[in-house]
Amino acid sequence: MKIHFKKMHGCGNDFAVFDARAAAISFSQQQVKHLCDRRLGIGCDQLVIIGASQTSDAFMHIYNADGSRVPTCGNATRCVADILLREKNAAEVRIETLAGVLHAWRAGEADVCVNMGAPRTHWQEIPLSESRNTVHLGLQSGPLMDPVAVNMGNPHAVFFVQNIDMVALEKHASPLEHHPLFPKAANISAVQVLSENHLRMKVWERGVGETLACGSAACAAVVAGVQRGLCARSARVDLPGGALHIDWQQTGDVMMRGPVAYVFEGNLPLKI
Repeated sequence: MKIHFKKMHGCGNDFAVFDARAAAISFSQQQVKHLCDRRLGIGCDQLVIIGASQTSDAFMHIYNADGSRVPTCGNATRCVADILLREKNAAEVRIETLAGVLHAWRAGEADVCVNMGAPRTHWQEIPLSESRNTVHLGLQSGPLMDPVAVNMGNPHAVFFVQNIDMVALEKHASPLEHHPLFPKAANISAVQVLSENHLRMKVWERGVGETLACGSAACAAVVAGVQRGLCARSARVDLPGGALHIDWQQTGDVMMRGPVAYVFEGNLPLKI
């Protein structure tokens, strides 16, 4: 017997996706790190396990490349949603995560849209280790100054800069990932405003490092931009791996639309 997986990505943010609905699958933290390794394993930003759910179409378990578990992931949600939408031939699917139930549906021929829910902006919801104004945190690392803190299922610190090409994430963002202000660590983003409806960004993702895209970070960028008066509630967000379209609706929920890609499928031996 072998364990089947799909390699997928959303705008370059890549995943090894395992289906555990019929038979249970579990990996140790060391095994997750091995499988995510780009030289010794499958190679991916996150490992995803689709499990059974009593309330939704599936439960999505997400593990970062360092083996840590995370509540949710926007790009992974689109990938899992695409699998379920094809499988069920349904108009919409519900995916349960540690951050709550996410609704997803087909948006055109190639895209999937996910309702990422309402952003959380209170300092205890991020969470922060102390009371701060989350629209002006006051942190600085090189060209990264005074971010906005937003929780979109995961904690984010969003820095607005003049030119993201001048920001070396490994040098300036990496030290902030585990800043004492973030007891659960944070995703660190550098965002450049091109117009009120167009942003550029790159992300240092907690537990992974610099990624080609991060869906929840793109949502956080638009929310942060609106809070600062820098962008509209609906915007295109360009990341190194592609574009996502974010719409922070007046109802409070944030919609994320973007592409899904299948890279390859494979099988693992039972012992890895």
